[in-house]
Amino acid sequence: MPHDDLDERDDLDDLGDALEDDELDGFDGVEDVDLLEPPSPAWRRRTSIEMVISGLIGLYASFVLSIEALTLAGDKNAALSCNWNAVINCGTVAKHWAATLFGFPNAFLGIAAESVVLTVAVALLGGVVFPRWYMRAAQVVYTLGFLFAWWLFVVAYFWIGALCPWCLLITITTTLVWAGLTRINIRERNISLPGRAGPWGRRFVQEGNDWFITAALLLVLLAMVMLKYGYTLF
Repeated sequence: MPHDDLDERDDLDDLGDALEDDELDGFDGVEDVDLLEPPSPAWRRRTSIEMVISGLIGLYASFVLSIEALTLAGDKNAALSCNWNAVINCGTVAKHWAATLFGFPNAFLGIAAESVVLTVAVALLGGVVFPRWYMRAAQVVYTLGFLFAWWLFVVAYFWIGALCPWCLLITITTTLVWAGLTRINIRERNISLPGRAGPWGRRFVQEGNDWFITAALLLVLLAMVMLKYGYTLF
């Protein structure tokens, strides 16, 4: 047997314990060794910074919406700061039942969610490594928040017929934070993709290809808004 083949076999044997059972069929050899190691500090910092910035913007938007909600609760006819015209009108959106789906303004959920994810992002930026169960739980909870934000956008777009600029901003920042959290969890193997999807997924995010998907999703949102409302936005 050629010497190179023996070396590769030894490397694979040494890595056997590090591989998840559902990834054994997808492991391609020594070229995937780097994907079993934690990402570089620089890579981790870039993703954490993006999450911190997006989270701060989302938290600010949630605070503004919560104040607007309290103002509207005191006076149903109050002129809110983001009531620009018939299309861009926070008041119209806030009066819809979906804006208080759980019996209180959705902005309160945003404050809680963004505060938690900001804490996680800052800790990650500082080099903290959370337990796998914690990061999986964070992924599940924030995925629900991500889906909820997009559901609210769909309701406003198709049924309410008006848009709230702060709500749109939260949808965008929630998408960016969710993408960052997912990127870290895939790269650090907190999310175990089966078979060949494991190494492929880690290489995909390691090389930054997931940014194209995130950008495409946000472009779809902006295109939908422009196609439906166009010049009436201004």
